[in-house]
Amino acid sequence: MEKIKQLGIWMDHSNALLMELYNHMIISKRVILKPMQKEKEDNVDTHEIQMHSKEQQQHQSAYYNEIREIIKNYQDVLLFGPTDAKEELFNLLKADHHFENTNIELRNTDKISENEIHEFVIDHFK
Repeated sequence: MEKIKQLGIWMDHSNALLMELYNHMIISKRVILKPMQKEKEDNVDTHEIQMHSKEQQQHQSAYYNEIREIIKNYQDVLLFGPTDAKEELFNLLKADHHFENTNIELRNTDKISENEIHEFVIDHFK
């Protein structure tokens, strides 16, 4: 019998704490949105603002893609956190056929400590 792999992800738009549950223990990894290089904002025209906005979207997409690549290895995934980043990632996963057989659940939480995050994952997968 194949072992079910379980992953809890607490996330916001720039930071994700990924926690694999293994024998009632947590193995953690962080994925952090790397900061974009800031450009001078003097004399910025509308076209430059649109280009910058597109770059920000691509940058955010790269963050989600990094998390998505990790999720591919799991069968049960819990996405939770205080922002709508989890819903944005969930929508990307739902549109990708690679995740058709992955059980993905969403939960809203407030900002909580790392110990509370670990307890939340353990309790969820009991």
